[in-house]
Amino acid sequence: MSNILLVGNGAREHALAEAILRSCQTPRLFSFMKANNPGIASLSEKIKLGSYADLKAITGFAAENKIEFAVIGPEDPLNNGVVDALSEIGIPSVGPTKSLARLETSKSFTRNLLNKYNIPGNPRFKVFKTIDGMEAFLSQLEGIVLKPDGLTGGKGVLVQGDHFATKEEALKLCQQILMESSSLIVEEKFDGEEFSLQCLCDGKTVVATPLVQDHKRRFESDKGPNTGGMGSYSLADYSMPFLKPQDLQDGMEITRQVAAALLKETGSPYKGIMYGGFIATKDGVKLLEYNARFGDPEAMNILPLLKTDFVEICRHIIAGTLDKLKIEFEPKATVCKYVVPKGYGLPADHPDAASSRAKIEVGNVGKARLYYSSVDKKKDGLYLSSSRAIGIVGIADNLEDARKIAEEGVKAVSGPVAYRTDIGTDALIQKRIDHMKKIRC
Repeated sequence: MSNILLVGNGAREHALAEAILRSCQTPRLFSFMKANNPGIASLSEKIKLGSYADLKAITGFAAENKIEFAVIGPEDPLNNGVVDALSEIGIPSVGPTKSLARLETSKSFTRNLLNKYNIPGNPRFKVFKTIDGMEAFLSQLEGIVLKPDGLTGGKGVLVQGDHFATKEEALKLCQQILMESSSLIVEEKFDGEEFSLQCLCDGKTVVATPLVQDHKRRFESDKGPNTGGMGSYSLADYSMPFLKPQDLQDGMEITRQVAAALLKETGSPYKGIMYGGFIATKDGVKLLEYNARFGDPEAMNILPLLKTDFVEICRHIIAGTLDKLKIEFEPKATVCKYVVPKGYGLPADHPDAASSRAKIEVGNVGKARLYYSSVDKKKDGLYLSSSRAIGIVGIADNLEDARKIAEEGVKAVSGPVAYRTDIGTDALIQKRIDHMKKIRC
């Protein structure tokens, strides 16, 4: 019987905990969380609460419980070097070292890596530490994207047309960003449709999981501010209805080349998840960014479909033998909808902002899967925080049935909450299909 450490406290980690415990090897789960997730706690042999920056607390908890290996969920502990710290006491991890996690934690590192090794997918870009030369570069771009060089929780990217209109406004924003960040990446804006390609990687072999599309905008029809993700869907054929087969092949080839480049650049194999945020354009597939872990909500779409023993997958990632394991998923469609406080993504002075401290009730979610995210479990029940509360997932043979199951599930959560009704609908997906037809004609 193996003792496995899970680091993280969100809905993604709730899905990971479930996947670990589905193993036929009956592992025992030990979880280190910065906040008490009731779903993860109910699945764990023992939990410890603490900061992801407190590496001594994490390694002490791991040593005390004779952990065989760790699974690292979120980006913050990766950025803090938790994999390195655990390795020093002889405990391997599914998750990259601090140096390799720069794939996510430093956008300039990844752009420069693709440039250096002639890997396709990069936009026109330039990294700035001061505003010198910035105005001239901005004038060369038809559309502009601004990215602070660091972790932004999926909310730091500023896009022309969404967050600002003119090059003059872009320049002012660049000056503001450089007051808070040591560097800034200015990129050309792509026109196309985004998709999430989450891959398992042992340093040499890269294995794709089913494609997912996330919806970051807070409100229906992709309006409102960007969030950590309001929901996502996947199809039973593992693709997306607006993509060509070549798009998936191109995304996979970029990821394989990046894994090889990371090994050349650092001398260490990347062991963990390489999650590429890609966009299909009229000129092929382009890379928006990499994440060094599963997506949230995208992990909730693919982990419940996993037929292969997840504990075995983890062991093969650590051993560098993923090529020896057949990894299979159920041919099902999924829809994930996030239940959030009504005030989520709204200004602090908005009347609904107080909803972030309110009590909620969770009834029978029916056939749906429920994954807790940022909720506070008190003696008298569950309370909202200021962030996403619960991920509800519908799984079925087709997308329509999966959407209906998820929709029924979210209705079981009562209180001052909100969710997007349009995720996984024919209308929203048709909009994406029509968009790709238009730009590819």
